[in-house]
Amino acid sequence: MGCEGVILGTAGHIDHGKTTLVHRLTGVDTDRLPEEKRRGITIELGFAPLDLGDAGIVGVVDVPGHEAFVRTMVAGATGVDLALLVVAADEGIMPQTREHIAILDLLGVHAGVIALTKVDLVDEEWLALVEDEVRETTAGILPGAPIIATSAKTGKGIDDLRAALVGAVRRVAPRSDEDVFRLPVDRSFSVKGTGTVVTGTVWSGRLEKDESVRILPTNAVARARGIQTHGRVTQAAVPGARTAIALVGVEPVEVPRGSVLVDDPAWRPTTLARADVSVLPGVAAGLRPRTRVRFHVGTSEVGARVVAKVVTEGAPFAARLSFDEPVVLRAGDRFVLRTTSPLNTIGGGMITDPYPPRRARPWEPGLSATARLERMIQEASTLGVEVSELPVRLGLSAATVMDLVANTPSVELLGGRVAARAVLDDLRGALRSAVSEFHAAEPLEPGMATQLLRSRLKGHPAVVDAALEAEARAGSLVSAGGIVRLAQWQPQLDEAGQRLASALLGALDRAGIEPPTTEELSQEFATPVAAVARYLERRGEIVQVEHNRYYTLKHLTLLINRVRELLSSGQEVNPSALREGLGISRKYLIPLLEYFDKVGHTVRGPTGRVWRGM
Repeated sequence: MGCEGVILGTAGHIDHGKTTLVHRLTGVDTDRLPEEKRRGITIELGFAPLDLGDAGIVGVVDVPGHEAFVRTMVAGATGVDLALLVVAADEGIMPQTREHIAILDLLGVHAGVIALTKVDLVDEEWLALVEDEVRETTAGILPGAPIIATSAKTGKGIDDLRAALVGAVRRVAPRSDEDVFRLPVDRSFSVKGTGTVVTGTVWSGRLEKDESVRILPTNAVARARGIQTHGRVTQAAVPGARTAIALVGVEPVEVPRGSVLVDDPAWRPTTLARADVSVLPGVAAGLRPRTRVRFHVGTSEVGARVVAKVVTEGAPFAARLSFDEPVVLRAGDRFVLRTTSPLNTIGGGMITDPYPPRRARPWEPGLSATARLERMIQEASTLGVEVSELPVRLGLSAATVMDLVANTPSVELLGGRVAARAVLDDLRGALRSAVSEFHAAEPLEPGMATQLLRSRLKGHPAVVDAALEAEARAGSLVSAGGIVRLAQWQPQLDEAGQRLASALLGALDRAGIEPPTTEELSQEFATPVAAVARYLERRGEIVQVEHNRYYTLKHLTLLINRVRELLSSGQEVNPSALREGLGISRKYLIPLLEYFDKVGHTVRGPTGRVWRGM
């Protein structure tokens, strides 16, 4: 079975023959810069396709070995599936060999092949000693990796190395393209007749030709006009493939090295992340919350601080990472930490949550995806978490996220959000309490406005509504017409309220067709009457014509009949004629006519009203 999309990264000390070996395997000279040619060393990342026959085409990332270029090595090694560790037989393990091995360990690359180069320069006894040293040094990092003696000069061992690589590639689990798309940019340039071109390795997902992409952290938008993989034109960029994308809508300076191409709206830059961190021996004591480090992930490098309660050696510890500038991260991303002066690799680890709350505490290390899901959902409380965020926050495909949510009893999917069942249970109790308190404070109201209820509970509407629906199904609350009430609730007038209602009805009846406002009535009775007025309206005893004025049913019916008579000719009648015919002032007429229009008795024309009837 072919394994297209596998990335093989070289590692090893300067001048141990990595680039020469890659050239021998692929036919491609990955030293492309004049400076690299002049100095005979790799400065920038080099790339080449390695055809392994039935095993498919493997993308080879040739990285620098010189100490000053280790940061470039980190960019190349991040995201690779297999390591090709190169050790020169005439020198053996060297300082940068050890640092590269440490970086591979920090990045979680524990599979690959070891090539002993320049074996034509040593005898068998020396070669055996070097092989023993290499096997001992790599035992914990590349366990069981085959060690192949090679000479690029004579061709010795090249076929054996190719065969070992075929075996290693076949053991790599194939990457799925059913995931969110991401490509960290390592180069951007302009090609005459094409425009802006960016290159990088697709870390996840799939991008079709002519699809739009966002460029983070700037959030610029572009279109993928053309796609090439290993120099071949293709219709899509797929996971693990070394890819060049021609972009329409941006200039090369807008897509610098360290940018990330994405297509899902859930991606966003972050300046804070949770992580499981490991440090190299002798580092723990010097790593303090205010210690400045360089954070490397993919092609990005930013300043950072590591904040942890306890920094341990020999085992990962939980930490918060605070970045000097925005960086694009996903749960599961491997990173490396280096000091700035001197340039040393001091540790690394794995991102566990790229979007934690501002004051979030670190989680204990090694949490499963289920545990991380439960923690972040519980932490979100009544706001819940948008389900579209979870593929990035958990580092899983959308389909896997949905399966995880469905099989995690402590959480519940509520349309487009996920909330904790315990939070929903608490919210249901809070709903009942809030409605009960409202009834006590407003005994004449039919219930509490749903919008008011949401604002009181400070939850996301989807989460509050889910709790409300659960309470309605349980029969404890009734929600209808934007109003929520307890199931057995009925507004009731007490003795004082009954007296006030009787006095209110009497005052409105005496006022006839020009009734006072509720404010005027409140002053007359020296007590608020609005709630009682609304109660009487719901019982059908009075009718609200404008926001603070009510009519008795008897007098409103009288006005309706008069208007019908005045409009009986079928012709438009202007407001002045209606005012004279009704015998009321303009203050009462205009709101009354607007009420008649609203309920359908009349229709407003260019000069007046006509009767429509109801």
